[in-house]
Amino acid sequence: MNQGLTTQVELRLAKRMAGLRGETAFEVLAKARALEAQGKEIIHLEIGEPDFDTPANVVDSGVNALRQGFTHYTPSAGMPELREAIAEDVSRSRGVKCSGDEVVVVPGGKPTIFFTFMALVEEGDEVIYPNPGFPIYESLIHFLGAKAVPLQLREEKDFRLDPNELADLITDRTKLVVLNSPHNPTGGVLARQDVRDIAAAIGDRGIMVLSDEIYSRLVFDGEHFSLMSLEGWKDRTIMLDGFSKSYAMTGWRLGYGVMRRDLAQHFSRLMSNANSCSASFTQIAGIEALRGDQSSVERMCREFKRRRDRVVERINRIPGFSCRVPKGAFYVFPNVRNCLNAEVKSSAEFAMRLLAEGQTVVTDGASFGTDGCVRISYATSMEQLREGVKRIKRFVERLSA
Repeated sequence: MNQGLTTQVELRLAKRMAGLRGETAFEVLAKARALEAQGKEIIHLEIGEPDFDTPANVVDSGVNALRQGFTHYTPSAGMPELREAIAEDVSRSRGVKCSGDEVVVVPGGKPTIFFTFMALVEEGDEVIYPNPGFPIYESLIHFLGAKAVPLQLREEKDFRLDPNELADLITDRTKLVVLNSPHNPTGGVLARQDVRDIAAAIGDRGIMVLSDEIYSRLVFDGEHFSLMSLEGWKDRTIMLDGFSKSYAMTGWRLGYGVMRRDLAQHFSRLMSNANSCSASFTQIAGIEALRGDQSSVERMCREFKRRRDRVVERINRIPGFSCRVPKGAFYVFPNVRNCLNAEVKSSAEFAMRLLAEGQTVVTDGASFGTDGCVRISYATSMEQLREGVKRIKRFVERLSA
């Protein structure tokens, strides 16, 4: 037998991989980068990433941590000092007592979503999630063999969840409800009364809630209010937050989940099996982000609000566009159905044609579950936004000519 010969083995993926999706914004970004490599000048309005640099005090803290030798493993749930800093911040911002052993530090926001689903959701369980919504929710539901139950967010309600519709979707198989406020992709924000009505709709059933609050510091009108803040709901809520959006730390990969102690222990085991731990020097930077000067966050929020106001005004001047005013995050989600025709039949086609012909990148609404809309990120400069809206307007005028 010739030991030097190898046999080509057929790749046989597990069936669950068929349900796993990517994130369209990153896929479109790759296509845009390919056009840029050909010399095209592309306006990027697709990625949900602040265009600001990480605050200098946070960068300095991370650099100093590297120089001081913070390059080794930490406990899987995170460094005790960071967990305590997070607990202090959550206690203050959500008005509910929180301790460090109720916090699990993870590399970014998505692990908290993944670990929640892995820990709580069985095959055949039902998970209610917002539609339109962050595509990873639905992707992971299918990956685990659960049933995805979309809850429609309606434009006429500023994309706020309707508690009555939520109540109608709950069954004996409902295991988990996903909330997201401020909301991606629409910028919708749940009011305090909305949250109270959601709690009443779920009632005393044995249903847990994943509350994705990654944009909690980016609210322009009204206030951020967490389900965790309601009496009796802290132990039923897994609260997701992190540093990527509020502190412009997307590349640092640092987030956290806040939950009851017994569930935190299981999250820590998942973290141990999946990632070992988050990078130690980023955790030191996270402590500085929370306990240090907050003026950069406040400036960034003011600037996003200024951009929002300008962008909504200009977008609503485009023939066929209808755009609500978002109250948080850094997205608008205009309705473009009146721009569609026999030539461009969907928001996906609209977005691809806009990239090819208008050299401007947006994310189609269908990737978030709602055809007929597009997501535009205003986490870029006013100059880029002005030019991008001009190109969109010219493209729409050519379509209707």
